[in-house]
Amino acid sequence: MKKTLAFILLITLVFGFASFAMAQTTDAPADAEKTAEEIAAEEAAAAKQARDIRNTLIILGIAAFLFVTELIPLAVTAMFVPVLLVWTGVLTTAQGLSGLSNTNVMLFAGMFVVGAGLFETGVANAIGDKVVKIAGGSELGLTLGVMTLAALMSAVLSNTGTTAVLLPVCIGIANSAGWSRGKILMPLALAAGLGGTLSLVGTPPNLAVNGVLGTAGLRQFGFFEFALAGGPLTIAGFIYLLTIGRKLIPDRKVQDDGDEAQGEDKVYNKSKQGISVAILVIVIVVMAFGKQLPGFLNMHLAIAALAGALLTVLFKVVPEKQAYRSIDWTTIFLFAGMLPLADAMNKTGAGKLIADMVVGLMGDSPSPFIIMTAMFWLTAILTQFMSNTASTTLLAPICLAIANTIGVSPHAILIVVAMAASCAFATPVGTPPNTLVLGPGGFKFNDYIKVGTPLLIIAYAVLMVVAPIFWPL
Repeated sequence: MKKTLAFILLITLVFGFASFAMAQTTDAPADAEKTAEEIAAEEAAAAKQARDIRNTLIILGIAAFLFVTELIPLAVTAMFVPVLLVWTGVLTTAQGLSGLSNTNVMLFAGMFVVGAGLFETGVANAIGDKVVKIAGGSELGLTLGVMTLAALMSAVLSNTGTTAVLLPVCIGIANSAGWSRGKILMPLALAAGLGGTLSLVGTPPNLAVNGVLGTAGLRQFGFFEFALAGGPLTIAGFIYLLTIGRKLIPDRKVQDDGDEAQGEDKVYNKSKQGISVAILVIVIVVMAFGKQLPGFLNMHLAIAALAGALLTVLFKVVPEKQAYRSIDWTTIFLFAGMLPLADAMNKTGAGKLIADMVVGLMGDSPSPFIIMTAMFWLTAILTQFMSNTASTTLLAPICLAIANTIGVSPHAILIVVAMAASCAFATPVGTPPNTLVLGPGGFKFNDYIKVGTPLLIIAYAVLMVVAPIFWPL
């Protein structure tokens, strides 16, 4: 079914957009006052633009098809994009490879290593154990504590790593207390996803929309500016998961796997734990308040992240080889490969073409709220089955072009897209944390639909209220 839908998407994108592109770029009347040479030059330029638009949209369609079906790895699909853009002459070699030097790519690579320091030294485990002790004998209290911890950790660390660290702790406590695993593990996974909406480095989609704004020369979101939308969204999600959502989570008995539940007892180096925490705190402070700090501390976010990564390795908090392994290279190559596509869509006019088509389908004067609604649900549906990074990098440039077409600020629309990309609540394959708790929690595919769909509706309602308030249209 998924491949069938993806095939229909591919055909629609390729033939619909390409035909429209040809129609829009070949019907311009010639100016009688121009010389034959000028007319010929203009016709050649128009023909090249039409060819570039057609090739860009075909590449976009192929990428969308492969992202949805995952016939080949996501990172391989992403890196095919700049190769095809250069081969077809849409971009130069330098433009096609520009994603590899993008500051956002370096920023995320550095934060993967800094975050690994907390996991490798056992700091994350210690924090989890502390929350369990504070919660005491209350199952509801433990659930709230786990969700709060997962959200805060995911705001600056990998949500996958956060879930993986807290998973054995939660299972062990649930087993010893005789509580339902599912009632704790489902909120754990969903809270990890919600926590990523609280900061710039919380999740790749946030960096993706910032990269699109930066490419267009527009003001980028601040480090914690995402929390203006992510904070209310997270609070609303917590309330739902502790009330109505909790009742929808199944209470199934799961076979205890022993080792998986209890984890491994390890002795950690106290000094390295302190160093890893200090590095993380310094990096976050520099990222959040760098412009107000004096001297060398006033640095770019990417430099702060890379400096933190270097210190993590130099102080041997994380061994060099483990630092390489801690980087999620799929995310890195998704960024590096898809950013040139955003550049190509802007350079050729393909993004504006799609924007015109979408606006045309919405009517002569579409309301910004209609556009935000359409983009939220399109992004949210895509992210249930494909990488949230891929869905964001595909749609963010289109949203920017739509905003420019109707003459509104793009920030509200882009924040909706970024938040929607983190709303992978309704399937076990939408995001790694959902997959991690699938087996240990004894969940089925339909369990995610039952719990996640109402949460999607709540997220939509929250964003439609807060986005226009903090980012006026």
